[in-house]
Amino acid sequence: MIDVDVTDTGTIIGNIKPHQFLEPPPILVPPEGGKIANGDDDNYYGMAMAVDNDNNDNIIDEAIDEEDALRTIEKLLGDDLPSRIEAATKLPMIAKALGPQRTREELLPFLSDSVDDEDEVLEEIASSLGKLIPFVGGKGHASVLLQPLELLLAVEENVVREKASTSAIAISQQMNDDDYQTKFIAMISRLATKEWSTARISACGLIPVAFSKMTNNPHMQLEHVTYFANLCRDDAPMVRRIASRNLGSLLNTVVVTIGPSSLSEGGLVWDILLNLYESLAGGDQPDSVRLHTTQNCVVLGQTMTLIKEQVLSSSSSNTSHEGGEALLRINMIVKRILPLIVATIDDRSWRVRWTAASKFASVVHAFSSLDGTMDALVSAYEKLLQDPEAEVRTAATFNLSEVAKTEAVVYPAGWTGVGGEGVGDVDSDSRRIPVALRLVKRVIQLTEDDSENVRVALAVVATNLAPVLGKDATIKTLLPAMLLLLRDSTSEVRLNIISSLSMLNEVIGAELLIESLLPAILDLAEDSKWRVRLAVIDRMPLLAKQLGTVIFSDRLLSLCVGWLGDDISSIREAAAKNLKELTALLGSEWAVQNLLPRVQEVMENQSYLRRMNAVQAMSLMATVMDESTAQWEILPVLLEMHCDPVPNVRFNVAKGLGLVGPLLNSSMYECQIVPILTLLIEDADPDVRYFAKQSIDLLTAFFESSNLD
Repeated sequence: MIDVDVTDTGTIIGNIKPHQFLEPPPILVPPEGGKIANGDDDNYYGMAMAVDNDNNDNIIDEAIDEEDALRTIEKLLGDDLPSRIEAATKLPMIAKALGPQRTREELLPFLSDSVDDEDEVLEEIASSLGKLIPFVGGKGHASVLLQPLELLLAVEENVVREKASTSAIAISQQMNDDDYQTKFIAMISRLATKEWSTARISACGLIPVAFSKMTNNPHMQLEHVTYFANLCRDDAPMVRRIASRNLGSLLNTVVVTIGPSSLSEGGLVWDILLNLYESLAGGDQPDSVRLHTTQNCVVLGQTMTLIKEQVLSSSSSNTSHEGGEALLRINMIVKRILPLIVATIDDRSWRVRWTAASKFASVVHAFSSLDGTMDALVSAYEKLLQDPEAEVRTAATFNLSEVAKTEAVVYPAGWTGVGGEGVGDVDSDSRRIPVALRLVKRVIQLTEDDSENVRVALAVVATNLAPVLGKDATIKTLLPAMLLLLRDSTSEVRLNIISSLSMLNEVIGAELLIESLLPAILDLAEDSKWRVRLAVIDRMPLLAKQLGTVIFSDRLLSLCVGWLGDDISSIREAAAKNLKELTALLGSEWAVQNLLPRVQEVMENQSYLRRMNAVQAMSLMATVMDESTAQWEILPVLLEMHCDPVPNVRFNVAKGLGLVGPLLNSSMYECQIVPILTLLIEDADPDVRYFAKQSIDLLTAFFESSNLD
C-alpha cells in the first residue's frame, strides 16, 4: 500500500502572498517519486482504495482531511472576507495536516505576515493560536506561537488584542520555566517599551499575570514593576486608563508573590505601587482613569485583609515581631489609601461618583476588618445617598442593604468620638452603634426623594434591613418607611415592596405585617391601571407563601376570585392561572374547601364572560389536583356547564375536558367525557364543534398510547 502525505503546502504558504488566490494547488503528491496518472485525484483515490480493501475507510478519511486543509488554506489566501474568517477558525485543522515542523516553519511565519488582514480575520487567528500547542510539537515548542501573537498584541483593534492576550496567557501556562522567563517575559518587556501605544496597552494586562512567575528574581520583578509604573505615567491617556484598570491586580499579585515584606519601606508596594494609586486618582487624570480608583482600592483592601488574617493566624514566637511590623505597615497603607476612596465621593465627574456608589458595598466589606476605616467610609456612603445626581443616589441606594450588613460598629451621625463633647470621655466607644442602625435613619429621607428611580431602588432593598435590625428596631424605624413606600405615587415602588415582604414577615410576624400593610395591598389590587392589578396578581402566590394559609384565605382569597370578573380580559386570564398556582401551592384539600365554592358562584353569574373564566379556572385547577379530587370535585361541575346557552362557555367546557381527561382512567373517560364531547361535536356553533373535535382527538390518542404502554 502506498503511504500518502499532504501536498507541499509549504510552497503554497511560502510563495503566495496574503489574499492571493491559490491557482491551482498541487494536491496529494505521493512520496518516493510516485506519480498520479494524469493528475487525476479521483483516480488516485480509487487506486489507493484498491490496494488494501481492509483500510478503505481510513484512507478516505485521511484524504478528505488533507483536502479540507488545502481548501481551508485557499480560503485563507482568498479575497472573500467570510471565507477567510471561516478559514481562520480552522487553523488547528491546517496545522494538523501540515505536521508540527511545517507548522512551525511555514504556517506561523505566514500568519505573522498576515497581520494586515481585516480585524474579523485577525480576531479568529488570535483565538485559534491559543489552540495550536498540540500541533507545533507540544509544550516544548509552545513559545514559537508567541511570534505572531506579539504582532497581534500591537494591532489597532481592541478585540483582537484581547483575544491575542487571552491566547498568550493560555500558552504561557503550558511553557516550561526557561521558555517562560526568556520568551514570554521578554515579549512583555518589548511590548512595554514599544513606540506603538497599542503594544503598551497589551503590556498593561500581561505584566500582572507574568509577575507571579518572576520568583527568586528581584531584579526582574523590579524591572517589570518599573515598566508598569512608566505605563501608568504614559503620555497616552488610553494607556494610563488600561494601566489603572490593572493596578489593583498587580498589587495583589505582588503581595501574594513576595509576601508581607513587599509592604515595608523600600518594598515594591510602599515605594512604587502606592504612589501609582495616588497618581492615578489625582484630579489631573481623565475621568476614564479615575473611574478605576474605587475597584483598585477594593482589591487593596481585600489584599490587606488577607495579609492581616495570615499574620494573626500565625502564632509562632519567631514571627511575632515580623507580624507586628506587618500589621503596622497595613495600618499605614490604609491611612494612605482611605483619603483616595473618600475623594471619589466628591469627584467632579458624576461617572466617577456613580462608579464609587455602585461598588461601595464591596469597598465596605473589603475594609470592614481593617482598623480606623468604617467611620470614614459610612460617612462617605451617606454623602453618596445625598448626591446631586439621581443616578448616583440610585446606585448608592441599591447597595444599602449590603453596606448595612457589615458587622462593624460606628459612631452615630455627627459624632466622631474626638473633640467637643467627646473630649475626656473614656467611654466614647460605648456610643458606637451597628452600621444598619445608623443607615436606617436615611431610609425615611430616601422615601421622599424626588427621583422615582431612587424610590424604586429603595423598595427593592429596604426590607433586607429587617433581619439586620431585629424586630424592635424594624417596627420602630423601618416599618414607617415601608408604609410610606406602599403609599408612593409610583406603582413600581409599591409592587417592589409587596414582592419583598418575606423579610419583614420573618422578623415582625404576619399579623403585624397584615395589620400595617394590607390596606396598601388592597389599594394596589383595585388600582385603575390594569397593568398594576396584573402585577399584583402575579405576586399573590408569593404573598400566600409569606403570609400563610389562614391569613391569606381570610384576607386576600376573595380578591383572587373577584379578579375573574374584571373588565380586562388579560386580568381575567391571569386570575384563572393564579387560582391554579394557589391550588398547587396550598393543596387540593385547601382548594376544595376555599376556592371551589367561590368559583362555582361565579359560574352562576349572568355575565357569560365571568362564567367562561370560571370554567377556565376550574379546568386549570384540575391539572394540579390529584386524580380523585379532579374526578369527583371538578369534572361534575364542568359537565354541567356543557349546556350553557352561550357558545363561548360551551367551547371552553370542551377545551377544559381536554385538560381534565388525561387525569382520569380510561373507564371514567369513556363513561363521563366521551358522551358530552360527542354531544358538543354536533353543536350548532362551529367553534364548539371545532374544540370538541380537537379535545376528543387528543384524548383518544392519549388513551390509545397509554394502552400500548
